[in-house]
Amino acid sequence: MIEDRPVQYVGVERVDNPLILVSGVHGVGYDETVEVLDEQGGRRPGTVLEVDGERALVQVLGGVTGLSNTGTRVRFHGQPPTVRVSEDMLGRAFDGLGRPADGAPAPFGGELREVSGLPINPAARTYPTDFIQTGVSIIDGSNSLIRGQKLPIFSGAGMPHDKLAAQIVRQATLPGREEAFAVVLAGMGIKNDEADFFRRNFEDAGVLRKVALFLSPADAPSVERVQTPRTALTLAEYLAFERDMHVLVILTDMTNYCDALREISSARDEIPARKGYPGHLYSDLAALYERAGRIRGAEGSITLMPILTMPADDISHPVPDLTGYITEGQIVCDRSLFRQGIYPPVAALSSLSRLMKDGVGPGSTREDHMAISSQLYAAYSQVESVRGLASVVGEDELSPMDRQILSFGEEFERRYVGQSEEEDRSVEQTLDLAWEVAGILPRSELARLSDELLDRYYRRVQSPAQAPQDQPPQPEGEG
Repeated sequence: MIEDRPVQYVGVERVDNPLILVSGVHGVGYDETVEVLDEQGGRRPGTVLEVDGERALVQVLGGVTGLSNTGTRVRFHGQPPTVRVSEDMLGRAFDGLGRPADGAPAPFGGELREVSGLPINPAARTYPTDFIQTGVSIIDGSNSLIRGQKLPIFSGAGMPHDKLAAQIVRQATLPGREEAFAVVLAGMGIKNDEADFFRRNFEDAGVLRKVALFLSPADAPSVERVQTPRTALTLAEYLAFERDMHVLVILTDMTNYCDALREISSARDEIPARKGYPGHLYSDLAALYERAGRIRGAEGSITLMPILTMPADDISHPVPDLTGYITEGQIVCDRSLFRQGIYPPVAALSSLSRLMKDGVGPGSTREDHMAISSQLYAAYSQVESVRGLASVVGEDELSPMDRQILSFGEEFERRYVGQSEEEDRSVEQTLDLAWEVAGILPRSELARLSDELLDRYYRRVQSPAQAPQDQPPQPEGEG
């Protein structure tokens, strides 16, 4: 238990949600924990945002409703915010500050850790090279997630990014390895039905025992949203680097987190940058994202998948734009695929994993992995131009090759990208399916595949669009 200082400050100079300004303070430091007491004796945690001489600006994590200038009392604890972490937090749900939110008592024991944390020293990092199987073909086959990687999901309002996140949590494994694996999910500004969805989904799937949930609902104070990912990453660091576990951290929704930063920045009268966000948004996001990775000499690792919704599906918006600079690729959800009912609606040409080449291939997945992935990208890149041509001249005027390209595009989206929310495909199933889809095209068009791979895996197939229509089946041996 943290002991309070003997000095208590009575009265504040200003109350401006979610901040209060305390005058006449001595010996107070930045990021110090604070206890704010209202006139009814209620206690609210807070932290020091800024110190200017004898004035301290404090953000109140419980909101400022009911606080008055004269009746508010403030105590400074002399140390930064902390959370008690332990393996017993797996299988439990907490709020954004690490307090139990599932009705059960706080976990017994554990260690007290500062939530601010530090980015991993680049000189101490180990390069990520180990493949994580998510069971989702468009990720495993074409945008592979590598242990220790930072791979965000860029989505839009109303698209099923929460379903995709839950599916990844349920299915993520280290294929062929019996190693301790855990998931930490932090939800910022999520609605109550979304929080219930995650709880029920993991419980029904029987994976809740390896998942720790930190859920800050939409009606929670903005400052709690700011602390939620830090609390979650503090537990992830403990599990990874103290208990040698491999931890997948999912942060959703980072746009809500950045909006909370903007709200606090506005209350502090900071000069706004792009779209009103604070000028330090890049460094703030980097301080979070760079806590993930692998450390030389440590058995455990932290793999990070931030999820963010792009306002108006604008990928140039400051949040996805800055996130893309810090992370090692992105999974981009596509509105047109979503409208066609394809799940997950991932845009193949806009998505990439910059570390994929180092984590797949012989000894990890299969020797044909990178080659067939590259070939699918190359072939699919022609689909949009052919579709544009077809919209002008009509499909009947297309060449036979153009029609095969259209058939390939439809099968690629429907069978390779699309799959059931409950379907868990092995990487071998994904690669076999990739060859089936590629087989719609003649061998001469598969220039990115070597003759050796083609001889081993290529089988010419006929798409449903190419099959003769309204004709009875012919007996074998008859023309």
